[in-house]
Amino acid sequence: MEIPEFTCLCPRTGQPDFATLYLDYVPDRVCVELKSLKLYIWSYREQGAFHEAVTNRILDDLARVTRPRFMRLTARFYVRGGIFTSVIAETRKKGWRPQPALSLDALPPQAGTR
Repeated sequence: MEIPEFTCLCPRTGQPDFATLYLDYVPDRVCVELKSLKLYIWSYREQGAFHEAVTNRILDDLARVTRPRFMRLTARFYVRGGIFTSVIAETRKKGWRPQPALSLDALPPQAGTR
């Protein structure tokens, strides 16, 4: 999921910080409901938070309620003072390992295709 309108406030200056969030996850029994996610993300608009702390808090909250097999949150904050900040946080269920990557080149051609 790509969330291009994340906003929180700098806890030092009160100025807005803007980011695009990327949420990648492998659900187990519960999925993230998009409207609920949107409302949750909007709740940060008036909160002061450091980039690393807010990224970890969002991941922790989402992982706690969905208990996914795997979840990664990448937060790409826009430039502030000449510096772009990217924060990546992830969690995985104990013992979970991703399936090996599938290469389409390794698949046999289908009948009737070139």
